[in-house]
Amino acid sequence: MSAIELSSDIGLVAVFVLTANMLLGLLLSVRYNPWTHWPHRRFNYFRIHNWTGYVALAIAFLHPVVLLFSSTAGFGLLDVMYPVYSPKQPLINTLGAASFYLLVLVVVTSYYRPRMNRRLWKRLHYVAYATAVLFFIHGIWSDQTLKGNPVDLLDAEKVSIELCALVVIVASAFRLRVALRHRAARAVATTRRSSVAA
Repeated sequence: MSAIELSSDIGLVAVFVLTANMLLGLLLSVRYNPWTHWPHRRFNYFRIHNWTGYVALAIAFLHPVVLLFSSTAGFGLLDVMYPVYSPKQPLINTLGAASFYLLVLVVVTSYYRPRMNRRLWKRLHYVAYATAVLFFIHGIWSDQTLKGNPVDLLDAEKVSIELCALVVIVASAFRLRVALRHRAARAVATTRRSSVAA
């Protein structure tokens, strides 16, 4: 297995772990209770969400670093850290790097969450959506062989990334629907209280 193939496989694992992390985060945001709902067990999925974030960050870091050990890729340290002028796919690699740096922001601010203002932390945590958009674009539109081949959207790796993106989009839409319902219920409750007070 070449360093390029290993980097591609590591990137795919990063997509899977990040997808799982996003789904756990969305469950947390709607206050899903695994004791009263499926799987009817008590477990701390907040801790799992945190750990998948740390693991995803480590895997996402390894993904481009492995390319430094490839004799054919031609990537140097600067190309990995700031891929605007990288020898292969500079635009799509820049999107991948931007996704990684945003992931760093989300994970680091989450680590310091107990010491932060909740409203500020929540706003910073919404960056996770931008991170997801960028890593899905990077994963789908990059040529994993670094040979300049056209992207095959029906390739097994690409289909798995596309399915992960679809799952996150559907779960995010569900999360938005729940938030809108809660907002409408709060508005109705406020209206009733004000009419009773009058």
